[in-house]
Amino acid sequence: MDFTPIRMKPVYVPPGGPPQHIAPSQEIYALMGEENIFKMCEDFYRKLEGSELRPMFPPDMVEASKKQAMFIVGLVGGPPLFAQAFGPPMMRKRHIPFEIDEAARQIWLTCFTETLKNAVEDYHFPAEHLDGFIEFLIGFSAWMVNTDTGCPGSGQDTGAS
Repeated sequence: MDFTPIRMKPVYVPPGGPPQHIAPSQEIYALMGEENIFKMCEDFYRKLEGSELRPMFPPDMVEASKKQAMFIVGLVGGPPLFAQAFGPPMMRKRHIPFEIDEAARQIWLTCFTETLKNAVEDYHFPAEHLDGFIEFLIGFSAWMVNTDTGCPGSGQDTGAS
């Protein structure tokens, strides 16, 4: 069975366009290794599996985590596994079918930051690059928001006073 989400809302574009921040260090891959990146992503997806975001993901979360890991490997200085398997990342375009609002972004970020709490010990994540990687995730995830449901700065009234 093919997993194809159906988009119901118009596409929202975050103000300011794509993030203009520094990408994560290209040294991470050499210091961490591919196996640890795959383990980290699998653990992250296990957290997502228990979250409200579970319906956005295909049935096999371990398999889905491998796709994320392939992207991260190339992002942090490893071979471009994702591009080799699936073509250019174009992550925003790939996420458009999913309705991602600010609340979903915060859940995703929380799951990832929880996974990274013991990343130095659990995955041999280089401590000197952890803050920069988290900053990347914050900017990257902001750009994935594509549904305006009261996103900060969206101009939409959230009903809060």
